Amino acid sequence: MKITSKIIISACLFSGITAFSQQKWTLQECVDHAIENNVSIKQIALDNQLAEIDQKDAYGNFLPNVNATASHSWNVGLNTNITTGILENQTTQFTSVGASANVDIYRGLQNQNRFRRAKLALISSQYQHLKMEEDVALNVVNAYLQILFNKETLKVQTQQHQTDSLQLVRSQALVDAGMIPSGDLFDMKATLATDKQRIIEAEYALLVSKMSLAQLLQLEDFKAFDIADVAYDFEPNPIFFESPESIYSQARNQRTELKIAENNVLIAEKDIDIAKGARLPSLVGFYSFSSRVSYAKIPDGRGGEINPPAFFDQLDMYKGHNFGLQLNIPIFSGFAAKNNVARSRVNLEKSRLNLEQTELDLERNIYTAYADAKGAMETYLATKETLKAREEAFRYNKERYENGMATAFDYNQSQTLLVNTQSDLLRAKYDYLFRTRILEFYFGMPLYQKPLSN
Repeated sequence: MKITSKIIISACLFSGITAFSQQKWTLQECVDHAIENNVSIKQIALDNQLAEIDQKDAYGNFLPNVNATASHSWNVGLNTNITTGILENQTTQFTSVGASANVDIYRGLQNQNRFRRAKLALISSQYQHLKMEEDVALNVVNAYLQILFNKETLKVQTQQHQTDSLQLVRSQALVDAGMIPSGDLFDMKATLATDKQRIIEAEYALLVSKMSLAQLLQLEDFKAFDIADVAYDFEPNPIFFESPESIYSQARNQRTELKIAENNVLIAEKDIDIAKGARLPSLVGFYSFSSRVSYAKIPDGRGGEINPPAFFDQLDMYKGHNFGLQLNIPIFSGFAAKNNVARSRVNLEKSRLNLEQTELDLERNIYTAYADAKGAMETYLATKETLKAREEAFRYNKERYENGMATAFDYNQSQTLLVNTQSDLLRAKYDYLFRTRILEFYFGMPLYQKPLSN
């Protein structure tokens, strides 16, 4: 059940890779790299391996246990001659070999239920792996969009600085022409200084956002890290044609956290079956083989001794078989079996409550995500109208300032409001973009769509 980026990602944003230090990372590449190198995902992958081993253990319970033994001993002193049965003061050697096997025929269905539980535990571990990959991908998308937002913010601040630099030249000409007082030049120079300060802040914010994404990708050289420049056009999202109820209904069938909670309920039910099986009789089949070899000489009845039979002849002569069935009936175990059943039932109830809480959390998250996405869309549209008004106001104040009908303070204040509104619009656009992607993700759609190129 290992998730691939094709499940999360619908399409690459850009193609083409240069040398690593100059590589412009696409969102597809960032998600792939993060999933491959994230430490938490690697840890869960190891948990998956342990779950697979546990499943093999559960399967092994159906197989017989087979053991073989062999020994060689020396007896010195007064011992019973195993051949004659007479006590003799002698030194003898013995070799014995044996083998035994036993197999569970019936154990209250515990082996079957342990095997089923191990399979469910493996599925749960795989769901945990999937959930972690989804969380990492979502964090990467958020960090990626944050870099794009900071890039556009830096571009706006840089363009504004260039515009104000030209305006300072024009203001000098107006002062020379006597149309505005010379004191307005100081206001314009202060505005340029503020522009530089904003550029520095934007560059720092961009550097921090790059560093955050580089850390998600487990990259060390974040200063050389950069992403591909992409542009998104604002468009009303079709997801709003869906109601929160329909999105929740769709999410209930596919969200990983719900599948984990549902699977945990099934595991808890199997734990009860296993605990109940300990109160039932068990039937074990067993078989053992043994033989021995003695190196002591055998009396011939006439006061002499003869050599014992050959090694393999003795193994055949003294071989023995033991087999049968063993029935074990539990009668009293200090309430251990009863308490285990009761404990398993409590855990089952906890799992059911956790499933119920997960469903409530999912419903609340979807309604919240729907409201946030819709609010982000309305904020963007309202900010866009505000920007149009600010642009007209700035154009009007700029004309008045150049004609000597407005002060530099009026000009700078109008410009500050315009720049702030431009930043608000960028923030609203990327907030809308991310929140709609979350809503689409709940609905079973890709985390993001292929962006439009410039």
